[in-house]
Amino acid sequence: MTLTAFGTIWLLHLLAAISPGPAVVMSARTGVIEGMRTGAMLSVGIGIGGVIWALMALCGLEVLFKAAPLLLIGMKCLGASYLIWMAWKLWRSASTPLDLGDQNAPLRSGLSALWLGIKTQLANPKPAVLFSAIFLGTVPEDTSIIGYIAILLAVFLNETIWNIFVARIFSLERSRQGYISLKTLIDRAFGATLALLGVKIAAT
Repeated sequence: MTLTAFGTIWLLHLLAAISPGPAVVMSARTGVIEGMRTGAMLSVGIGIGGVIWALMALCGLEVLFKAAPLLLIGMKCLGASYLIWMAWKLWRSASTPLDLGDQNAPLRSGLSALWLGIKTQLANPKPAVLFSAIFLGTVPEDTSIIGYIAILLAVFLNETIWNIFVARIFSLERSRQGYISLKTLIDRAFGATLALLGVKIAAT
């Protein structure tokens, strides 16, 4: 695999990673509520989820989806259901006052945040289709194991670093104070966004 091909893969995926989606929404909310530390762990989980989808795409997941389209529909429905369930939880609890307590302490464990990041990323099967499209035209058949590892590492870093950046922006004190004063409105906006993304995943 040439450096040009690798650079193309990296850039295309980076553009996909920074586009608004469930992972970005969850990173923003985690950052503003639970701070940078928890947001960073969530971001690592999102990166791991991205690697899982990329690895499956490299193994020919698109071929499987074409051979068994009902499998893709089922995965979309499961992912959409999970996102809509999360949206419903956010909407219901939006009016509940936030007890921050120690603002420097994360509200969930690092492992819990990591797992939430993985689940959020895997709830959206569209990256697998996107990866397949990117890899089909850019990854040569004679790519070495080192080349594949480099691709997966690029996917992990793109997803993780971008979502850490999002969590950091929303963890700033001004962002946190703005959230506290507008919690009901913001939580319902987050919930509505997740629900719409869930519906979009199921419908496309």
